[in-house]
Amino acid sequence: MERKSVGIVVFDDVEVLDFCGPFEVFSVTYLNEETRREDPSPFEVFLVAEKADPIVTIGGMKVIPHYSFEQCPKLDILVVPGGFGTRREVSNPVMLDFLRKQAKEVETLTSVCTGSMLLGHAGLLNGLKATTHWQLLGWMKESLPEVTVIDDLHVVEQGNVITSAGISAGIDMALKVVERYQGEEVARTTAKQMEYPYPDDNSRRVEL
Repeated sequence: MERKSVGIVVFDDVEVLDFCGPFEVFSVTYLNEETRREDPSPFEVFLVAEKADPIVTIGGMKVIPHYSFEQCPKLDILVVPGGFGTRREVSNPVMLDFLRKQAKEVETLTSVCTGSMLLGHAGLLNGLKATTHWQLLGWMKESLPEVTVIDDLHVVEQGNVITSAGISAGIDMALKVVERYQGEEVARTTAKQMEYPYPDDNSRRVEL
C-alpha cells in the first residue's frame, strides 16, 4: 500500500483541535476494519514547525514537532491550522516561504480556521474561493481582496485547495480529504469509528 504523507503545520498559539482533529482523522483511517490493529493507516501523519523545539498551543499544551521546516520530508498533503498565533505568523517570512514551497509540491493543500489567512498572505488563495472562522470573515475580506470569501459553507473545495471554517471544521475537512483519496465508504467508516457525524450537510453550522 502506498501511504500518503500528511504534514500538519504547528506554531505557538495554534488552536489545539485545529491540528488534533485532522491528525485524529488521518491516523484512524483504515482500509480494512478487520485488520485495523495490524495494518497501518493509508496516511502517514506528522507535525511540522519552523523549528524542532516544543511549541505551546492555545491553552498551554506543549507539543513536540516531528520535523522542522528544513527537515520536512516530501509531503502529499499539507494541513495549515489556525489560532491566535496566525496573527503573528502572517508576517513571518519563514512560515510564508515554507507554505509557498510546499504549495508547489503537494497534491492537496488544506487549511482549518484562520490557517486560511496564512495561505492567503502567502498569495496561495488569490483568485480562489475560501473561508475561515466565522468571527474572522471580515478580516479575510478586508486583508485578502483577491480572495472570494464564502460565508455560508463549512468546507470550501476548489481544485486541490480546501479551506474550512473554525476549529471543529477541520475534522470535516479531513474526512473530505479521506474521501478524495480512499472513497466515501472508507471516509464514512472513519467517521463512525470516531463516533462523529459524517458531513453530508456542508452548510455553515453557526448563524452569522
